[in-house]
Amino acid sequence: METAAVVEEQTQAAPVAALWNLRRRALWFWIKRYAPPEIAGTLTMVLAGVAVSALGAPVWLVGVTAAVAEGVGFYAVAGIAVWREQRRAFPERGRVRILTRVLGLLLFEFGSAELLDTFLVRPVAIMIGVQLLPHVAGGLIAGKLVADIAFYVLAATAFRVSEKTGVRGT
Repeated sequence: METAAVVEEQTQAAPVAALWNLRRRALWFWIKRYAPPEIAGTLTMVLAGVAVSALGAPVWLVGVTAAVAEGVGFYAVAGIAVWREQRRAFPERGRVRILTRVLGLLLFEFGSAELLDTFLVRPVAIMIGVQLLPHVAGGLIAGKLVADIAFYVLAATAFRVSEKTGVRGT
């Protein structure tokens, strides 16, 4: 027979365990969703930034080139992920209709974050990182990490809105 103290302890532990499971599942979802595009974006950013820097380009051009290259790598992989998601959700739709949904969902999820990020936050953060740190690659990565924080606050919010309103269809 359980004592009242044991029952109370188990009752208090259950919500904590449930909250921990919820956070762990949410973290795993964000890692699965955003890690592949982040890795692709980071690799293209560093390769392009280091290449342009090695050619003797000014720091502003290194920053802009790296930011554009990161976007290309990121959205290539993100677009493929959304394409797969939409093909599973709407298998009866043709490629053109799926592509239209993919472009709309990418715009919905990343549009506002990307505008602020591309034209202000990321180039400035990368330029500052490259100027302050002794190695170009280190400056590129430091600037990228600072810019990513601002980007994901907006993008993650937009994703949740699209999910909660049913826009995603998943």
